[in-house]
Amino acid sequence: MAKSTNSYNITIRRCSFALVTMAVLATHIYPQKQNPNQVAILRWYKANQTTVFPVGSGPEGVAFDGANIWVANSRDNTVTKLRANDGSTLGTFTVAMAPQGIAFDGANIWVSNENSNNITKLRASDGTVLGTFPVGSSPNGVAFDGTNIWVANVGSDNVSKLRASDGLTLGTFAVGAAPASVAFDGAHIWVANAHSNTVTKLRANDGGTLGTFAVANQPLGLAFDGNNIWVTNELGASVTKLRASDGAILGTFAVGVNPVFLAFDGVNIWVANGVSNTVTKLRASDGVNLGNFPAGTTPYGVAFDGANIWVTNTGSVTVSKL
Repeated sequence: MAKSTNSYNITIRRCSFALVTMAVLATHIYPQKQNPNQVAILRWYKANQTTVFPVGSGPEGVAFDGANIWVANSRDNTVTKLRANDGSTLGTFTVAMAPQGIAFDGANIWVSNENSNNITKLRASDGTVLGTFPVGSSPNGVAFDGTNIWVANVGSDNVSKLRASDGLTLGTFAVGAAPASVAFDGAHIWVANAHSNTVTKLRANDGGTLGTFAVANQPLGLAFDGNNIWVTNELGASVTKLRASDGAILGTFAVGVNPVFLAFDGVNIWVANGVSNTVTKLRASDGVNLGNFPAGTTPYGVAFDGANIWVTNTGSVTVSKL
């Protein structure tokens, strides 16, 4: 009986050792994917470093509408619509002067026109212009809160709130100096104030200021990861992670030179580094750098389509699909 028990224990130990060995090999030889669905969608690689598509001149803002990618071409006053699955151009549509920020409201595309002090509403299905509405001076970043459109007016030091159904202005709210971008966290609007080195948190329902939080040098882009706000510090070569509930700084992480805009892919933060001509991938949970990937010349806007990251290359007249 003792011999049988010893044999059983030896077998258990051998099995346990084998399982541990397999786990170690799986970790080191076959690293865990950041997104378990990547293999299913043929995304076993870290980032596509070769695929680019032509768009208009000076591409800056970029947005995804559920099927297509929209790019604001700042130098030729147009917006390009690309099919996300293969990058085919589906249309190029004229807007006003120097289109910058871009957002999707579930049915329409909204584009801020920096040199026209207005915002254009396009029907996403066919690019028809449904209206152009006045906002503040030098509008840039645009965000949708589920009902309304918010626009950062760099030259007015304020943000505009427009009703998405008809473009009616519902309010204009003072923030810091040179607000460059806006983001929605489900209840609040966050504004990056480039010349104040701060981020302002507004209550979305009435625009009330809930806090202003110091970050690093020249905050520009914003992204929400479900719990936290990420801010690019353009002149600080870093991004700052703020807890959305109270604005507490959870970390500041080094990236490339002149980080501008960024996006969240469900697990990671992707940052366009304008001068470095790269995109940095950070793990959202702790800010660990997971890689730096080449993009085109002067990467700027960033969007996620559910499978891939899209980056506008202002100096290349292209977008990269990573």
